[in-house]
Amino acid sequence: MKYGLSAFVAAETNTPGGKAIPPVDLGRAAEERGFDSVFVAEHTHIPAQKIALPDGGDMPRYFSHMLDPFVALTAMAVTTTRIRLGTGVTLLSTRDPIVTAKAAASLDLISGGRLEFGVGTGWITEEVRNHGTDPARRFAVLRERLIAITRIWAGEVSEFHGEYVDFGPLHSWPKPVQRPRPPVLLGGWSPHMARRVLDLADGWMLPPLWDLDRVEAEVTALRRLAAERGVPAPAVSFFVTEGSREELDRAAALGPERVLFFADPWTRDDTLRRLDTWRAAMESWQGAA
Repeated sequence: MKYGLSAFVAAETNTPGGKAIPPVDLGRAAEERGFDSVFVAEHTHIPAQKIALPDGGDMPRYFSHMLDPFVALTAMAVTTTRIRLGTGVTLLSTRDPIVTAKAAASLDLISGGRLEFGVGTGWITEEVRNHGTDPARRFAVLRERLIAITRIWAGEVSEFHGEYVDFGPLHSWPKPVQRPRPPVLLGGWSPHMARRVLDLADGWMLPPLWDLDRVEAEVTALRRLAAERGVPAPAVSFFVTEGSREELDRAAALGPERVLFFADPWTRDDTLRRLDTWRAAMESWQGAA
C-alpha cells in the first residue's frame, strides 16, 4: 500500500501574511520522506459571497490564494526525480479542454512521465457558473472535456464534436510520455460514481471527508459492478487521518493503490513536522506488517 499527500498549495497560510511552504520545498520534502505521490487541489477563484464547506465549516481564506496546480506541479517536477505528481483534482467543469490537454501533456513531459491526472466537477456551484458552465450539467461537461483531452493526446490530428465541446481537426503537441495516456483518476462522489469511474477513468479518488465504513461500502460496490461487467476493478485512493495502526490495518484490508494524507498550506516548519509524523506512522505500520 503506497502513501501519498493531497495538498492545498497556496501563497499564504490561513493567517493573513503567513507564508505557506513553497511547492518546490513541499515536493522535495515529500519525496525525501518516501511519499509515493503529491496531489495538488484546484480552485481558480472563490466567489465573494459567503460559502460554507461541505461539512458546514467556514471556508478557509487560503482557498482564494491557491496556486495553479500545473504551475505548482511543474515546480515540483524539476526538483524531484521519483515522486508521482497528481492533480487532485483538476476541475474540468472550469477548464478549456484544448488548453488543459497541452498543460497536462507538458507536465508529463517535463516530469519524465510522472503525471497522475485527477479530474472532478467542482462542488462550489458559483465557481463553476462563473466559467460559463451550468452546475446542473457539470458532469456532462466534464465527460466531454475528458474525452476530448484524451483524443488530443492520442492522435497527430484530432477533432471532437459534442454538445459542450466542439472543435475541428487540429494539431496539438507535446503528447504525454505515458502511453496511451497518464492515469486518469475520477475524484468525488455521486450516486452514479461507480459506473462513471468504469466508463471514463483508470481509478477513483474518494472524497476526503468519508470515514472507512463509507469507503468500504463504496469500494465494494465499485468492485461488484466491475465484476458484473467482466472488467478489472479500477484502482482506488482514499484518505486517512493521522495513520494509527488500527486505521492503516483497516485501510490496507480494502486493497487501495494508495492512501492519502491531507495537507493544508501550513508554514514550512509546520508542514515538515506533519510529514515526519505521517512518515513515522507508515514506517511503524509497515514494520509491524
